Amino acid sequence: MLNTFKTLFTLIAVLGLLSGCSKNKAKTVTPAASTEAPAATGNTTSALRDAAMAAGNVFYFEFDSFVLTEQTRAALMAHAEYLKSEPRSIRLEGHADERGSREYNMALGEKRAAAVKDFLATQGVSSAVEVVSFGEEQAAEQGHAEASWSKNRRVELK
Repeated sequence: MLNTFKTLFTLIAVLGLLSGCSKNKAKTVTPAASTEAPAATGNTTSALRDAAMAAGNVFYFEFDSFVLTEQTRAALMAHAEYLKSEPRSIRLEGHADERGSREYNMALGEKRAAAVKDFLATQGVSSAVEVVSFGEEQAAEQGHAEASWSKNRRVELK
């Protein structure tokens, strides 16, 4: 619950920054002020990068699912805003817990990464996105219980 509020607060802060920045772009720039424009853009990009970093780069999924949670969508919004301001190539690595066959988990990891890619695309991200699945092969946490499994059902943005 605390993470949800933290993510929501971060998203609101990013949107507040964006709405403030859009007002600055509408102003007429005089020749004397044009030297300050790159710094303002840099500050905006820096704020968007900071918000994306605060949102984290690991997104978790429910058991046997590749549906994005509301928390994941909120975090991805911060990444989408940053990637739109500064496009770059990214890699989405899909993972699954140890339950299920190797083939099933490879497919599930790919579906999870593809769901993140599709969400970013619907937000207007035009960056090159590589989707890779590791299935259960690269566990974030070893163990045979829900506490470990929940950490392994993820997509990592790199």
